[in-house]
Amino acid sequence: MMADTWHLFNKYMIITLRMPMWTLFTLIQPLIWLIIFGQLFGRFVQSEHYMDFMVPGILIMTVLFGSSWSGVSLLREISAGTVDKMLVSPVSRVAIVLSRVLHSAVQVIAQAIIILIVAWAMGSSINFNPIYLVLGMLVVFLLGVGFAALSNGFAITLQREEPLVMIGNMMTLPLMFFSSALVPEQFMPDWIQYASVLNPITYAVEAVRAVISSSPDLSLYVKGFVVMLVFAGATLAWAVTAFNALRD
Repeated sequence: MMADTWHLFNKYMIITLRMPMWTLFTLIQPLIWLIIFGQLFGRFVQSEHYMDFMVPGILIMTVLFGSSWSGVSLLREISAGTVDKMLVSPVSRVAIVLSRVLHSAVQVIAQAIIILIVAWAMGSSINFNPIYLVLGMLVVFLLGVGFAALSNGFAITLQREEPLVMIGNMMTLPLMFFSSALVPEQFMPDWIQYASVLNPITYAVEAVRAVISSSPDLSLYVKGFVVMLVFAGATLAWAVTAFNALRD
């Protein structure tokens, strides 16, 4: 299984490197939020440190935009018959899903690094301690695995692109606004605060914020990391189960 996963992962990475524009295209919206809304909201809350607060939220937004559409390409491979050809070969079924999910997660890490560099160039006080950066990227990776697995699972279950796109839209901005990604928790109405407790984005943002801020908080990071680990494991297991059930 590992050899099959590595082979397919390399295939998807080569395709991405040959067409880097798609990877850069998904960065446009997070960059707009970082460059334009970061300035606007900073004036609204009258805080010189709002950019530092917002950067972890933009990183997580990048993960959502980058991984929530992973299932679309799987649907196209199913429609083109590519998946059927793989199924009659000795390739592990788990590897077919796992390679796609890992490719999407690695892709969003590259995008997150670009966002960090842009934020630093804009004057954000990011903690560039390599240990804390690696810890932050681990959370980004797990969240990328989780949402890529969800997207692939929905693609396998729905078998249609239109409802998958609708679900992808529901997994991006609404989840961002029901978390502490863009505004502090004390600014939220009570009902949104209660909803944010059930939102994995809240834990991902707080974990990343806990390690890339000027005052790292490892206890808060560990809490978010454990939630992300469970989230990624559960969604990946669901996606693999859905794929196996589809072709049985």
